[in-house]
Amino acid sequence: MKKVLALVVAAMLGSVAPAAFAQDAAVRTVAAVYQEKAELSGKAIKVNGKVVKVNNGIMGRNFVHVRDGSGDQATNNLIVTSKDTAAVGDEVVVTGNVKLDRDFGSGYMYPLLVEDASITKK
Repeated sequence: MKKVLALVVAAMLGSVAPAAFAQDAAVRTVAAVYQEKAELSGKAIKVNGKVVKVNNGIMGRNFVHVRDGSGDQATNNLIVTSKDTAAVGDEVVVTGNVKLDRDFGSGYMYPLLVEDASITKK
């Protein structure tokens, strides 16, 4: 009951964290996120994969690149922003919101990001 009340209050304030919807987010492959990106925009998703690159502390967040073996060269690398981080080689579960055409300025433009994600080591 407390969790439901917290979600209702957070929704009314417009600040529902993606982790709050973790159990509602369907697990997808990295390639599926790219393929379904228009439908997934603004929605919470969950992806399992391996960390292949990490850039910590950029613009107040960590940028973590995750791959799961799906997709081709253009659709096999999911970039995740989070307060959490992981090390290259870690197997992780990522839950966050899909954002399209994210422009941070100064040349940092991302056609697809998973933002405000929680990153949990498997």
